[in-house]
Amino acid sequence: MFRTKKIIFLSLIFLFFESCTPAGRFGTGVNISFDPRTIGMQIDDTIMQKNLVARLALTEKKYLVSIQVEVLDGRIFLAGKVNEPEEKIKITKMAWETKGVRSVKNAIAIKGLSSFRSTAKDVLITSQLRTAFIFNKKIKSGNYTLETINQKIYIFGIALDKEEKKAVIDEANNIYDVKEIFPSIYLVSDLSRNKN
Repeated sequence: MFRTKKIIFLSLIFLFFESCTPAGRFGTGVNISFDPRTIGMQIDDTIMQKNLVARLALTEKKYLVSIQVEVLDGRIFLAGKVNEPEEKIKITKMAWETKGVRSVKNAIAIKGLSSFRSTAKDVLITSQLRTAFIFNKKIKSGNYTLETINQKIYIFGIALDKEEKKAVIDEANNIYDVKEIFPSIYLVSDLSRNKN
């Protein structure tokens, strides 16, 4: 009971601070201090991310703030909101055209399909999960990007081993009001340059 109250309290604090940051609900991506990728992999991913962000901004300036892009080992994760389904398709196509891309996960939502109430609920779900990650000693919380859209959690990141991956999914399953979980969690051993 005490742990639940503590998580809810800290979630509300995170909720307040998230609304004050320009990154918003999407977070800041993989924390360098815990990042198991090589420097070369980090550089390649950063170049891919910057190239795609620049192309999106040249297409539509609004994408610079409305679309978030994360790249991990050549895998692109997209989040944010657009007005029309055609925009989502266009952005996905641009991501696939990025040099070196291995996969694209698209968590972009169409505006108008969610209400203020559902958006607030999504922010609360994300905050609760971030807090749960911090308290779980098996999870390196900085290695995950979280996005909740219409009560569906999208998790993108690197797990050190299968035990950590399971712990991440278990924590997501424990969050109240979650409809579905879409994990894109890669093991360190699965990263392309770690394979022989």
